[in-house]
Amino acid sequence: MTPLVLICSQDAEFCLIYSHILKTDGFASELAGDLEEALTMAGERRAQAVMLDCQPASTAAPTICTGLKRESQIGDLPVIALIAPGAGSQQLDLLKAGIDASFVRPIAPAKLLDCLRAKTVLARPERYERKSGRSLCCGDVEMSVDTYRVRCNGQEVRLGPIEFNLLRHLLENPSKVYSRAELIGAVWPDNIHVGERTVDVHISRLRRTLETSSPHRIIRTIRSAGYSLEEQGD
Repeated sequence: MTPLVLICSQDAEFCLIYSHILKTDGFASELAGDLEEALTMAGERRAQAVMLDCQPASTAAPTICTGLKRESQIGDLPVIALIAPGAGSQQLDLLKAGIDASFVRPIAPAKLLDCLRAKTVLARPERYERKSGRSLCCGDVEMSVDTYRVRCNGQEVRLGPIEFNLLRHLLENPSKVYSRAELIGAVWPDNIHVGERTVDVHISRLRRTLETSSPHRIIRTIRSAGYSLEEQGD
C-alpha cells in the first residue's frame, strides 16, 4: 500500500510542485479543495497525512485542520502546514487547531519528506495491523508485508516508503544481486526519473537504519554490480 497524502490547496502550481516531490519518495498524492473533500477522501481513501497550503489572504488552513482533528475516525491523521511567506500570523491559529507540524516556505524537500516518513503508517504500522499476512525473512530482518512492520534483530524499525519497498524487493530473493537499474524499475514510479546515485543514497539510509539494530552486515554492496541481502547474519 503506497502512503497517500492529501494536498489541500486552491493553487494549481502548489499542487503540481508538491505532488512531484511526494512521488520522488514513493508517496501518492491527491488534491482536496476544501474541508468537505478532505474529510471524505481521508475516510474513504485511508489517507495517511494531509498537507495544508497556508496563503496570506486565506484563513482556510486552520479551519480545515480543526475539522480534521474533530473527526473521531481520522482525528489522529497527521496534518502538516506549509506556510507561505507573509502568512506567519496563522501560526498561532494552526497550533490551536492541533497542527502536527508546520514549515515556512521555501522548505527543503528532504526536510518535508523526513517529516512525512516519521508520521505516516510506515512509522506507525499498528494502525492497520492484521492478524495474518505475508511475511518475508532473511537473517536478522523480518517483514510483515500486509502490516508494514519491519523488525531487525527483534527490534521494530521505522522505514520510509522508498526504503520499505527497496527492502521488500531485496527480501523477495535474498540470494540475488540487484543492479541499480533493476531496483529503480521495481521501486520507483515509471514517470519519475531517478539516477543511480539516488539508489545509493536510499540504500545507504536503509543499511544505516537496519544495522543500528543489528551487529551483522545486512546489505552487501557488489562493486559495479549492485546490492543484495546477506542470507546469514554472520
